[in-house]
Amino acid sequence: MKRRNAPLALCALGGASALLLAETLAADSNRLPSVDIIGSNEDTFSLSGSAHVLSNEDLEKKEYTDVHRMLRDVPGVYVQEEEGYGLRPNIGIRGTGTNRSDRITVMEDGIPIAPAPYAAPAAYYFPSAGRFHGVEVLKGPDTLRYGPFTVGGALNVLSTPIPTDEAGMVQLEAGEDRHQRGHVWYGASEGQWGFLLETHQQRSDGFKDVDRSNRDTGFDKQDYVAKLRWTSPDTADVKQAVELKLSHSSEVSNHSYLGLTDRDFSDDANRRYGLSAFDQMDNDHDGVALRHHLVLGSDTSLETALYRNKFQRNWFKVASAGGQSIGDLIEDANNGDANAQAILDGDQDVADVRLKNNNREYTSEGIQTELSHGFEWGSVRHDLVAGVRFHQDEVDRYQPIEVFEQQNGSLVRSGYIEPTGGDNRVEEADAFSAWMVDHIRLDQLLLTASLRYEDVDSEAKRYADPGRNVVSQRVDNQVDELMAGLGATWLLDDHWALLAGVHQGFAPPGASAAEGTDPEKSVNYEAGVRYWSGPFSADAIAFFSDYENTVNNCSVAAPCPNGDTIGSQSFGESQVQGLELGLNSRLWQGNGLTAPVRLAYTYTDGEITETADDLSVQDGDVLPYLPENQLSLTLGLERPAQWGAYLTTTYVDEVCVDNTCDRSNGPAFRSTDDYLVVDLAASYYLRSNVEVYAKVDNLFDDQEIVARSPDGARPNSPRTAYMGVRVGF
Repeated sequence: MKRRNAPLALCALGGASALLLAETLAADSNRLPSVDIIGSNEDTFSLSGSAHVLSNEDLEKKEYTDVHRMLRDVPGVYVQEEEGYGLRPNIGIRGTGTNRSDRITVMEDGIPIAPAPYAAPAAYYFPSAGRFHGVEVLKGPDTLRYGPFTVGGALNVLSTPIPTDEAGMVQLEAGEDRHQRGHVWYGASEGQWGFLLETHQQRSDGFKDVDRSNRDTGFDKQDYVAKLRWTSPDTADVKQAVELKLSHSSEVSNHSYLGLTDRDFSDDANRRYGLSAFDQMDNDHDGVALRHHLVLGSDTSLETALYRNKFQRNWFKVASAGGQSIGDLIEDANNGDANAQAILDGDQDVADVRLKNNNREYTSEGIQTELSHGFEWGSVRHDLVAGVRFHQDEVDRYQPIEVFEQQNGSLVRSGYIEPTGGDNRVEEADAFSAWMVDHIRLDQLLLTASLRYEDVDSEAKRYADPGRNVVSQRVDNQVDELMAGLGATWLLDDHWALLAGVHQGFAPPGASAAEGTDPEKSVNYEAGVRYWSGPFSADAIAFFSDYENTVNNCSVAAPCPNGDTIGSQSFGESQVQGLELGLNSRLWQGNGLTAPVRLAYTYTDGEITETADDLSVQDGDVLPYLPENQLSLTLGLERPAQWGAYLTTTYVDEVCVDNTCDRSNGPAFRSTDDYLVVDLAASYYLRSNVEVYAKVDNLFDDQEIVARSPDGARPNSPRTAYMGVRVGF
């Protein structure tokens, strides 16, 4: 496999690489530019493409700590719930698929944060949503600037910025199921220096009960962030700024893939079978990012960054019993097999119960450099950015199996299996990316012309022995792709704009893909209208994605249609089309009161358009976990700076959990329920800097089947109440 260690080392020694940063400050400033990729909600009006921003004010109104709930406010974004807390989000954009967010570009402060986006795209790590300062979602041609996944779009979460003056915040929260949350930050800027220290800690006992066990089903997660910034003095000949960000998080959560049979779900949605009593996720994440901003002229700047993320996890969970996978056991019980049901209930003894240590170590590191230059050519304004990135990532899987017997409803350890083959493998990828984007303004016409090039070399090795002395299988693959995009926005007047765009989409196939496996490729179109007038904004955007090659990464969480849980499978051709509607406004204002409203609606239709050679995927099959209709409506009543109350109603259609569920002869138990959930949040300011709040998630306690993959029916979280206080200083 072609290696790129030399360029990485050279750039690292130079201490610089580029970060995809918004051009929000003039080039003659020596301050670091903002780490957002869009800016404010006002900035979306003139973008040649679809974009949405959840500001810090938006997030504080609802006090969500689950990114799934946050993203319901953004049209064109799909989320798949799993354990009820959003610990391992499943996010898709415009039909990309939601499994572990493995088909979208996920960033924090503009830097890729997936544990191994090229080698193993499934993002089992995600920052704690409770500490987010903002969330941005970008779609359309501009996404070619933020790869590698350019089919649907990019998600950028913003961390707390270093304050311009001395400032801080303390937030404490408590709730049902022994929920506790603390969020504290303090920072200051003085002269050329600035700093920030932050921690976010959250725990809960969970809302499920494990049969015959006193172990809770909750989690304990801790985040720490430190930032240090230096800027050159205003009198310096060379204007520049440097910022170092260090982060660490740890999580222990007693969560499982094991769900319920439909009959047991209807009896008690919050039950968990005793076979999953020992299931537990234990992970740690460490990240470092060094950013540099250098002014080269009045309209020219170089923005650089060096980043490295290390993620270690062991998800110890039940995989099989009596030689049968847990998913098959659930399916048999659903179909009336009394023995299978007795095993799940703990009423029947069974040997060879296997719990796998899904033990993995991820490393992701890279360097980027991006040059920004603005110039006038005649009457046309150009803002040109060009950048390159060298990136390496790796996942090391060493996954031994512990064997138990179920005796009288209890698990008794009986053996240990050393890992070989698929449970003992290393996957790695080297990637080179280059991009060029030109934002062109000609009177009322805004154009975005973009190019992106991706070159990815990947390698996977499986070992025949635990000591890794013998390689049993080696696969290499190489993909490269040049993508282009063109977007246009026509500003009709100060309030109305028309937009349209087309761009080519790309997603790498993962390092376990066999030699010759093509990347996912598509051509994506969008067209719509946008309106902005003071507090009122609205947009309606139609989209269409034509996939030349649809690729599914196979995993235990989302097995491929051919049954594989390792590697990838190509679906061939498919199409996704839909409509996004977004609205922000005020229903009423008077007597010091305001009634805000926010609406996000998405209609989607997606299907396979080509039958696979092995017939596991057929023309007309649906795309999994893709709801036809989803809607989020927030109604509020507030007296600014004194109090506010917000009622959020979310509706999501039922979805198919695999491609076969809509076939006339397809198997049963292959779709989720549609569901409607109402959340309520209210806050009151005791003083200008002291706010107390209360919230109730799932106000009417409606629990439905929101997931079935991989091992049975699982619910959304039940009604849960919280109270908290936030003090700023």
